Amino acid sequence: MEAKTKDLWVYVETLEDGSPKNVGLELLTPGRELAAKQGGALTAVVIGYQTDESVKEAVAHGADKVLVIDGPEYQVYSTDAYTYALCALIEKHGPASVLIGATNNGRDLGPRVSCRLQSGLTADCTALDIDEESGHVLWTRPAFSGNLMATIICPNSRPQIGTVRPGVFKKGEPDMARTAEVIREEISFPVDQIRTKVLEIIRNEGEELVDLEGAEIIVSGGRGVGGPEGFEPIRELASLLGATVGASRAAVDSGWIPHSHQVGQTGKTVGPKLYIACGISGAVQHLAGMSGSDCIVAINKDPEAPIFSVADYGIVGNIKEVLPVFIEEVRKLKA
Repeated sequence: MEAKTKDLWVYVETLEDGSPKNVGLELLTPGRELAAKQGGALTAVVIGYQTDESVKEAVAHGADKVLVIDGPEYQVYSTDAYTYALCALIEKHGPASVLIGATNNGRDLGPRVSCRLQSGLTADCTALDIDEESGHVLWTRPAFSGNLMATIICPNSRPQIGTVRPGVFKKGEPDMARTAEVIREEISFPVDQIRTKVLEIIRNEGEELVDLEGAEIIVSGGRGVGGPEGFEPIRELASLLGATVGASRAAVDSGWIPHSHQVGQTGKTVGPKLYIACGISGAVQHLAGMSGSDCIVAINKDPEAPIFSVADYGIVGNIKEVLPVFIEEVRKLKA
Protein backbone atom coordinates (compact mmCIF):
# COMPACT_ATOMS: atom_id res chain seq x y z
CA MET A 1 0.00 0.00 0.00
CA GLU A 2 1.04 3.63 -0.42
CA ALA A 3 1.83 5.81 2.58
CA LYS A 4 -0.67 8.64 3.09
CA THR A 5 1.55 10.55 5.53
CA LYS A 6 5.18 10.79 6.61
CA ASP A 7 4.23 9.90 10.18
CA LEU A 8 6.20 7.40 12.23
CA TRP A 9 4.20 5.14 14.53
CA VAL A 10 5.28 3.47 17.75
CA TYR A 11 3.10 0.62 18.98
CA VAL A 12 2.80 0.95 22.77
CA GLU A 13 1.99 -2.54 24.02
CA THR A 14 -0.30 -2.73 27.06
CA LEU A 15 -0.65 -5.14 29.94
CA GLU A 16 -3.97 -6.65 30.98
CA ASP A 17 -4.54 -3.82 33.46
CA GLY A 18 -4.16 -1.25 30.67
CA SER A 19 -0.73 0.01 31.75
CA PRO A 20 2.09 0.24 29.17
CA LYS A 21 5.04 -2.10 28.75
CA ASN A 22 8.37 -0.28 28.93
CA VAL A 23 9.49 -1.14 25.42
CA GLY A 24 6.83 1.01 23.74
CA LEU A 25 7.85 4.02 25.82
CA GLU A 26 11.52 3.28 25.09
CA LEU A 27 10.84 3.36 21.34
CA LEU A 28 9.40 6.86 21.58
CA THR A 29 12.97 8.05 22.26
CA PRO A 30 14.46 7.11 18.84
CA GLY A 31 11.01 7.68 17.35
CA ARG A 32 11.30 11.41 18.10
CA GLU A 33 14.47 11.77 16.03
CA LEU A 34 13.30 9.45 13.25
CA ALA A 35 9.96 11.24 12.86
CA ALA A 36 11.77 14.57 12.52
CA LYS A 37 14.05 13.18 9.81
CA GLN A 38 11.06 11.60 8.09
CA GLY A 39 9.20 14.92 8.17
CA GLY A 40 6.11 13.61 9.95
CA ALA A 41 4.50 13.33 13.37
CA LEU A 42 5.49 10.86 16.08
CA THR A 43 2.33 8.86 16.74
CA ALA A 44 1.82 6.35 19.55
CA VAL A 45 -0.65 3.52 18.93
CA VAL A 46 -2.36 2.11 22.03
CA ILE A 47 -4.56 -1.00 21.82
CA GLY A 48 -6.03 -2.57 24.95
CA TYR A 49 -8.68 -2.15 27.62
CA GLN A 50 -8.94 0.73 30.09
CA THR A 51 -5.83 2.25 28.57
CA ASP A 52 -5.90 5.78 30.06
CA GLU A 53 -2.59 5.25 31.87
CA SER A 54 -0.87 4.09 28.68
CA VAL A 55 -2.20 7.11 26.79
CA LYS A 56 -0.92 9.52 29.46
CA GLU A 57 2.49 7.84 29.53
CA ALA A 58 2.77 7.92 25.72
CA VAL A 59 2.08 11.66 25.69
CA ALA A 60 4.50 12.27 28.58
CA HIS A 61 7.24 10.38 26.75
CA GLY A 62 7.03 12.47 23.60
CA ALA A 63 4.17 11.39 21.29
CA ASP A 64 2.68 14.16 19.11
CA LYS A 65 -0.50 12.14 18.60
CA VAL A 66 -1.99 9.03 20.16
CA LEU A 67 -4.31 6.65 18.32
CA VAL A 68 -6.35 4.58 20.77
CA ILE A 69 -8.45 1.44 20.38
CA ASP A 70 -10.03 0.49 23.70
CA GLY A 71 -12.40 -2.40 24.28
CA PRO A 72 -12.88 -5.50 26.42
CA GLU A 73 -12.01 -7.78 23.49
CA TYR A 74 -8.51 -6.27 23.59
CA GLN A 75 -7.84 -6.83 27.31
CA VAL A 76 -5.94 -10.06 26.63
CA TYR A 77 -3.68 -10.13 23.58
CA SER A 78 -4.91 -12.26 20.68
CA THR A 79 -3.42 -12.49 17.21
CA ASP A 80 -6.81 -12.20 15.50
CA ALA A 81 -8.13 -9.08 17.25
CA TYR A 82 -4.87 -7.14 17.43
CA THR A 83 -3.87 -7.84 13.81
CA TYR A 84 -7.29 -6.70 12.64
CA ALA A 85 -7.16 -3.54 14.77
CA LEU A 86 -3.64 -2.45 13.82
CA CYS A 87 -4.18 -3.18 10.11
CA ALA A 88 -7.42 -1.16 10.17
CA LEU A 89 -5.58 1.80 11.68
CA ILE A 90 -2.71 1.58 9.19
CA GLU A 91 -5.07 1.31 6.20
CA LYS A 92 -7.02 4.35 7.41
CA HIS A 93 -4.14 6.68 8.34
CA GLY A 94 -1.28 5.38 6.16
CA PRO A 95 1.90 5.89 8.19
CA ALA A 96 5.31 5.69 6.53
CA SER A 97 6.84 3.43 9.20
CA VAL A 98 5.91 1.46 12.31
CA LEU A 99 8.08 0.44 15.28
CA ILE A 100 7.00 -2.54 17.42
CA GLY A 101 8.69 -3.90 20.54
CA ALA A 102 10.16 -7.38 20.06
CA THR A 103 8.26 -8.91 22.97
CA ASN A 104 6.54 -12.29 22.64
CA ASN A 105 3.37 -10.51 21.51
CA GLY A 106 5.22 -8.02 19.30
CA ARG A 107 7.06 -10.82 17.52
CA ASP A 108 3.70 -12.40 16.81
CA LEU A 109 1.91 -9.20 15.75
CA GLY A 110 4.57 -7.65 13.51
CA PRO A 111 4.86 -10.48 10.96
CA ARG A 112 1.08 -10.94 10.78
CA VAL A 113 0.52 -7.24 10.07
CA SER A 114 3.34 -6.99 7.52
CA CYS A 115 2.11 -10.07 5.68
CA ARG A 116 -1.50 -8.89 5.61
CA LEU A 117 -0.43 -5.48 4.28
CA GLN A 118 2.09 -7.06 1.87
CA SER A 119 4.96 -5.07 3.31
CA GLY A 120 8.34 -6.08 4.73
CA LEU A 121 9.48 -6.51 8.32
CA THR A 122 12.95 -6.36 9.88
CA ALA A 123 13.15 -8.24 13.18
CA ASP A 124 15.22 -7.67 16.34
CA CYS A 125 16.78 -4.35 15.34
CA THR A 126 19.52 -2.82 17.48
CA ALA A 127 19.91 0.53 15.68
CA LEU A 128 17.63 2.74 13.61
CA ASP A 129 18.16 5.67 11.25
CA ILE A 130 16.58 7.39 8.25
CA ASP A 131 18.10 7.92 4.83
CA GLU A 132 16.86 11.48 4.50
CA GLU A 133 17.24 11.52 0.72
CA SER A 134 15.01 8.49 0.06
CA GLY A 135 12.99 8.44 3.30
CA HIS A 136 13.84 4.78 3.84
CA VAL A 137 14.31 3.57 7.39
CA LEU A 138 17.75 2.02 7.90
CA TRP A 139 17.09 -1.02 10.08
CA THR A 140 20.27 -2.46 11.62
CA ARG A 141 20.29 -5.90 13.19
CA PRO A 142 22.83 -8.64 14.06
CA ALA A 143 23.44 -11.29 11.41
CA PHE A 144 25.46 -14.52 11.25
CA SER A 145 25.18 -15.17 15.01
CA GLY A 146 26.05 -11.59 15.82
CA ASN A 147 29.36 -11.64 13.98
CA LEU A 148 28.34 -8.77 11.73
CA MET A 149 25.65 -6.10 11.59
CA ALA A 150 23.33 -5.87 8.58
CA THR A 151 21.49 -2.69 7.56
CA ILE A 152 18.22 -3.44 5.78
CA ILE A 153 15.83 -1.20 3.84
CA CYS A 154 12.30 -1.73 2.58
CA PRO A 155 12.22 0.41 -0.59
CA ASN A 156 9.14 -0.81 -2.42
CA SER A 157 6.29 -1.01 0.07
CA ARG A 158 4.78 0.94 2.93
CA PRO A 159 4.57 1.04 5.82
CA GLN A 160 8.10 0.02 6.71
CA ILE A 161 7.84 -2.19 9.81
CA GLY A 162 10.45 -3.34 12.28
CA THR A 163 10.64 -4.89 15.73
CA VAL A 164 13.15 -3.69 18.32
CA ARG A 165 14.23 -5.58 21.42
CA PRO A 166 13.35 -4.20 24.85
CA GLY A 167 16.28 -2.45 26.49
CA VAL A 168 18.00 -1.38 23.26
CA PHE A 169 16.93 2.24 23.78
CA LYS A 170 16.56 4.21 26.99
CA LYS A 171 13.18 5.45 28.13
CA GLY A 172 13.23 9.26 28.30
CA GLU A 173 12.27 11.33 31.31
CA PRO A 174 8.48 11.82 31.25
CA ASP A 175 6.98 15.30 31.08
CA MET A 176 3.51 14.93 32.59
CA ALA A 177 2.68 18.50 31.57
CA ARG A 178 2.89 17.66 27.84
CA THR A 179 -0.25 17.63 25.76
CA ALA A 180 -0.97 15.85 22.48
CA GLU A 181 -3.87 15.08 20.18
CA VAL A 182 -5.65 11.88 21.27
CA ILE A 183 -7.79 10.16 18.64
CA ARG A 184 -10.05 7.36 19.86
CA GLU A 185 -11.02 4.96 17.10
CA GLU A 186 -14.13 2.78 17.39
CA ILE A 187 -12.80 -0.46 15.93
CA SER A 188 -14.30 -3.57 17.48
CA PHE A 189 -13.66 -7.24 16.79
CA PRO A 190 -16.21 -10.02 17.41
CA VAL A 191 -15.14 -12.08 20.40
CA ASP A 192 -16.46 -15.27 18.78
CA GLN A 193 -13.98 -14.80 15.92
CA ILE A 194 -10.96 -14.87 18.24
CA ARG A 195 -9.65 -18.36 17.59
CA THR A 196 -7.28 -18.67 20.54
CA LYS A 197 -7.83 -18.15 24.25
CA VAL A 198 -5.54 -18.24 27.27
CA LEU A 199 -7.14 -20.76 29.62
CA GLU A 200 -4.54 -20.77 32.38
CA ILE A 201 -0.99 -19.63 33.08
CA ILE A 202 1.09 -22.32 34.79
CA ARG A 203 4.47 -21.39 36.19
CA ASN A 204 7.18 -23.94 36.94
CA GLU A 205 7.39 -24.74 40.62
CA GLY A 206 9.80 -22.34 42.26
CA GLU A 207 10.18 -20.26 39.09
CA GLU A 208 11.17 -16.68 39.77
CA LEU A 209 9.61 -13.63 38.18
CA VAL A 210 12.63 -12.14 36.43
CA ASP A 211 12.39 -8.58 35.07
CA LEU A 212 15.76 -8.13 33.41
CA GLU A 213 14.50 -5.51 30.99
CA GLY A 214 13.24 -3.21 33.73
CA ALA A 215 16.13 -3.78 36.16
CA GLU A 216 18.38 -0.86 37.13
CA ILE A 217 21.12 -3.16 38.47
CA ILE A 218 21.97 -6.64 37.17
CA VAL A 219 24.52 -9.09 38.58
CA SER A 220 25.25 -11.82 36.02
CA GLY A 221 27.14 -15.09 36.17
CA GLY A 222 28.75 -17.11 33.40
CA ARG A 223 30.68 -20.29 32.84
CA GLY A 224 33.33 -19.07 35.26
CA VAL A 225 31.04 -19.51 38.30
CA GLY A 226 31.72 -23.25 37.99
CA GLY A 227 28.26 -24.66 38.64
CA PRO A 228 24.82 -23.92 40.10
CA GLU A 229 26.37 -23.37 43.54
CA GLY A 230 28.43 -20.56 41.99
CA PHE A 231 25.29 -18.47 41.70
CA GLU A 232 24.82 -18.34 45.48
CA PRO A 233 27.28 -15.45 46.03
CA ILE A 234 25.85 -13.77 42.92
CA ARG A 235 22.36 -13.95 44.42
CA GLU A 236 23.74 -12.66 47.72
CA LEU A 237 25.38 -9.66 46.03
CA ALA A 238 22.22 -9.03 44.00
CA SER A 239 20.12 -9.09 47.17
CA LEU A 240 22.41 -6.54 48.85
CA LEU A 241 22.27 -4.21 45.84
CA GLY A 242 18.56 -4.65 45.16
CA ALA A 243 19.56 -6.12 41.80
CA THR A 244 18.26 -8.76 39.40
CA VAL A 245 20.26 -11.92 38.70
CA GLY A 246 21.32 -12.47 35.09
CA ALA A 247 23.31 -15.16 33.31
CA SER A 248 25.20 -15.93 30.13
CA ARG A 249 24.05 -18.54 27.65
CA ALA A 250 26.82 -20.90 28.77
CA ALA A 251 25.45 -20.95 32.32
CA VAL A 252 21.88 -21.45 31.11
CA ASP A 253 22.82 -24.20 28.63
CA SER A 254 24.67 -25.98 31.47
CA GLY A 255 21.42 -26.08 33.43
CA TRP A 256 22.79 -23.99 36.29
CA ILE A 257 20.04 -21.34 36.10
CA PRO A 258 16.71 -20.98 34.20
CA HIS A 259 16.55 -19.40 30.74
CA SER A 260 14.47 -16.52 32.13
CA HIS A 261 17.76 -15.09 33.50
CA GLN A 262 19.64 -15.19 30.18
CA VAL A 263 21.15 -11.98 28.82
CA GLY A 264 22.32 -11.82 25.22
CA GLN A 265 21.28 -12.27 21.64
CA THR A 266 19.21 -15.38 22.43
CA GLY A 267 18.09 -14.00 25.80
CA LYS A 268 17.12 -10.50 26.92
CA THR A 269 18.66 -7.23 25.77
CA VAL A 270 19.21 -5.06 28.83
CA GLY A 271 20.34 -1.52 29.59
CA PRO A 272 20.63 -1.14 33.38
CA LYS A 273 22.44 1.64 35.20
CA LEU A 274 24.90 -0.97 36.55
CA TYR A 275 25.82 -4.36 35.08
CA ILE A 276 28.21 -6.62 37.03
CA ALA A 277 29.55 -9.53 34.95
CA CYS A 278 31.01 -12.38 37.04
CA GLY A 279 32.97 -15.09 35.25
CA ILE A 280 31.60 -14.08 31.84
CA SER A 281 34.17 -14.08 29.04
CA GLY A 282 32.15 -11.78 26.80
CA ALA A 283 31.15 -13.65 23.66
CA VAL A 284 29.77 -11.44 20.89
CA GLN A 285 26.25 -12.72 21.51
CA HIS A 286 26.40 -11.73 25.19
CA LEU A 287 27.90 -8.32 24.49
CA ALA A 288 25.08 -7.62 22.04
CA GLY A 289 22.62 -7.96 24.90
CA MET A 290 24.29 -5.82 27.59
CA SER A 291 26.79 -3.39 26.06
CA GLY A 292 24.22 -0.58 26.31
CA SER A 293 24.45 -0.61 30.13
CA ASP A 294 25.43 2.73 31.69
CA CYS A 295 28.24 1.24 33.79
CA ILE A 296 29.77 -2.22 33.35
CA VAL A 297 31.92 -3.94 35.97
CA ALA A 298 33.67 -7.16 34.86
CA ILE A 299 35.28 -9.80 37.08
CA ASN A 300 37.27 -12.45 35.20
CA LYS A 301 40.52 -14.34 35.75
CA ASP A 302 41.51 -14.00 32.07
CA PRO A 303 42.95 -10.51 31.45
CA GLU A 304 42.37 -11.01 27.71
CA ALA A 305 38.65 -11.77 28.09
CA PRO A 306 36.55 -9.76 25.56
CA ILE A 307 34.27 -8.54 28.37
CA PHE A 308 37.02 -6.10 29.42
CA SER A 309 36.75 -4.33 26.04
CA VAL A 310 33.32 -2.96 27.02
CA ALA A 311 33.82 -2.73 30.79
CA ASP A 312 34.13 0.59 32.59
CA TYR A 313 35.81 -1.17 35.52
CA GLY A 314 37.63 -4.50 35.35
CA ILE A 315 38.87 -6.83 38.08
CA VAL A 316 41.26 -9.57 37.01
CA GLY A 317 40.91 -12.42 39.47
CA ASN A 318 39.10 -15.60 40.45
CA ILE A 319 35.48 -14.74 41.27
CA LYS A 320 35.55 -17.24 44.15
CA GLU A 321 38.13 -14.98 45.78
CA VAL A 322 36.88 -11.62 44.53
CA LEU A 323 33.14 -11.94 45.19
CA PRO A 324 33.37 -12.57 48.96
CA VAL A 325 35.51 -9.43 49.31
CA PHE A 326 33.14 -7.50 47.05
CA ILE A 327 30.14 -8.61 49.13
CA GLU A 328 31.88 -7.71 52.41
CA GLU A 329 32.72 -4.21 51.13
CA VAL A 330 29.12 -3.66 50.05
CA ARG A 331 27.94 -4.76 53.51
CA LYS A 332 30.30 -2.22 55.11
CA LEU A 333 29.05 0.57 52.85
CA LYS A 334 25.43 -0.26 53.59
CA ALA A 335 26.14 -0.35 57.33
